[in-house]
Amino acid sequence: MFGLPKSTDINKQLPKKMIFEKFRPNTNDRKLFDDQISRLAIVSEVSPQTVSIAANEDVSAVYILLVTLKAADCDKKNIALLSKLIDQRMLFALQFENTIRLAVYRADRVLISESRPFDDWKLKLSGLDLGAVWENIIAEIGDIDLSKGKGLDETILNNERRSKLTKQITTLENKAMNEKQPRRKWELVNEINKLKAELEEISNG
Repeated sequence: MFGLPKSTDINKQLPKKMIFEKFRPNTNDRKLFDDQISRLAIVSEVSPQTVSIAANEDVSAVYILLVTLKAADCDKKNIALLSKLIDQRMLFALQFENTIRLAVYRADRVLISESRPFDDWKLKLSGLDLGAVWENIIAEIGDIDLSKGKGLDETILNNERRSKLTKQITTLENKAMNEKQPRRKWELVNEINKLKAELEEISNG
């Protein structure tokens, strides 16, 4: 499954009722979870027992949790909830019909990949130990470039800030273009320049 060795295959069902009884999410979280998620099953275990990759002090195993959805969308709150409830390095495979999106919770953020047909997913286990493998999987899902030597968490936060700044700049540029009052237009241009300077600092940092 997912291009991983056969030795990693497992099939451990996680009944929703068991999760609710064990972790007791609040009423709103439980309803959102129940409305969107049909079934849960751990389908793969990547560990020193299943592949020839050593654990490190932070990561002893990586599990793939197949999440069968009732609809195409899955609220990020559900992924965050599962990540907090299950104390393991968990990769979520969000399945709707014959398509899969991969998701992971890292740096207090939920990263979700694009949707692909089930059989098109081929995960690469690259790294000297499971800690490096885990970070490289996250980088693949989030389309994160780690070649600049930045840490994974810092890069995730920088990418998020860069995206927000880009959207803010576009919005303000549109406002400035349509602004008739010279003073207000000047204020908007100054604000745009400040945001562009911050964006450049993040991009070149």
